[in-house]
Amino acid sequence: MAFEEQENELLALQSIFGSEDFIRHESKSAGEIRVSVELPSEYKVALREGGTLKQYKISFLPTLLLTFELPENYPYSSPPDFTLCCSWLTQKQLADLGTHLTELYNASRGDVVLFSWVQFLREDTIRFLNITSMLELSNEPSTSFSSQGTMDVEPSEQENSQTTGYSHPRSLSDDKNEARDPLNEHNPFSGLSLTPSQTLLSKILIHDAAQEQKVFQSTVYDCAVCFISYLGSECIKIQECGHVFCRSCLAEYCKVQITEGNVRGVTCAQEGCTALPAQAQVQSLVGEELFKRYDRLLLQSTLDHVIYCPRTSCASPVIIEKDGNVALCSICGFAFCTSCKKAYHGTNDCELLNSHPENDSEQSIADLPRSLEGMKALWEDYASGSKQRRRLLESRYGGKGRFPKLEDYLSGGWIALNSKNCPYCSCKIEKNGGCNIVTCSQCDRHFCWICLTVLSGRTYQHFQSSECYLYL
Repeated sequence: MAFEEQENELLALQSIFGSEDFIRHESKSAGEIRVSVELPSEYKVALREGGTLKQYKISFLPTLLLTFELPENYPYSSPPDFTLCCSWLTQKQLADLGTHLTELYNASRGDVVLFSWVQFLREDTIRFLNITSMLELSNEPSTSFSSQGTMDVEPSEQENSQTTGYSHPRSLSDDKNEARDPLNEHNPFSGLSLTPSQTLLSKILIHDAAQEQKVFQSTVYDCAVCFISYLGSECIKIQECGHVFCRSCLAEYCKVQITEGNVRGVTCAQEGCTALPAQAQVQSLVGEELFKRYDRLLLQSTLDHVIYCPRTSCASPVIIEKDGNVALCSICGFAFCTSCKKAYHGTNDCELLNSHPENDSEQSIADLPRSLEGMKALWEDYASGSKQRRRLLESRYGGKGRFPKLEDYLSGGWIALNSKNCPYCSCKIEKNGGCNIVTCSQCDRHFCWICLTVLSGRTYQHFQSSECYLYL
């Protein structure tokens, strides 16, 4: 009779939960259930660093894992044997939850309780633990609570290297690791000096961004242009204003603006809205060729008051005066004509100087640095420079072929030299081209590559009103 009750309960759980949330062990009455805890609106996760409490608004937390095994006399006289695993709860909080699950069984002895347990964990965990508005992360190691009376401390970050990713595992041991660290495909935190709470915060923010995108893709929206309903997977949402359009309508709108050279018109397609789509969104909509044109025209329109020193050994940015055709480089002191890029020739026409070219550039080929520090500095300049800066360095050092691969010289130091930490989630990010507006591949936040400021809304305004205006 008890076996029949257990079998009916497990079959019911299989029909209620998808294969991603419920895994049954066919050889015995056991399994695992992954529980997504419901959060109130405007919920925040916080991390205290020194005297500052940094807060981040989230909608999702990594799942809580309930592992269970049903004894022979369940549900009549014994509760399920179970383990709770969670990366963002403390040892005491997990113990309190585990004790309450046992109390729920005692209150309804003789009835099956697994579904009631899942309901409680999903709907009431935040209220029961009195963390209804904000979760402040601690540096305690991740723990698991066992109904058998043991409290296990999970392996450290170095010992448990299976981190990153969102693919759901298919085995008991893998699921436990997922509950400790829900990111399993690659590790963006390797090589970083992060505290356990900083690492946990990064994973929470990445998980939240991924779940937000998952919810968006599975929700139906009405396109604000053609008024046809589409799944979010076929739509684009402008983050600054929240307006949603189908990909085909917004793509056509953006392509027309870029083709006509009106890059400032690449905005939200809603009438009267001036919000800007993200660079990555524009690129996915218009394709590589049109995006190159868009990026070039936008850069020109943003930096129309900046010119580069024509000396190949300098190439520093110089601000152009509104009146006149003379520019003075503040780095090397070279005064030059902004029209012909030669030494300043007063009021004489540039054409008159064609037969008397000035030898203002330093054309001799320089030797590559021989010290490790010099090589690092050269490669950092080359790797992070604009296309114009790279061409300048290639010209100065005798061509692109003279630059050896950084891995051959710096080996494991390549990552540290060519990447920076995302200022939002702390993941390692490599920039291999384009402008200095970078999108984190983990949390999808935009930030300035120069000063690592998190950008939102009108990203290009940062380069017009800050010290980074010369480096877009």
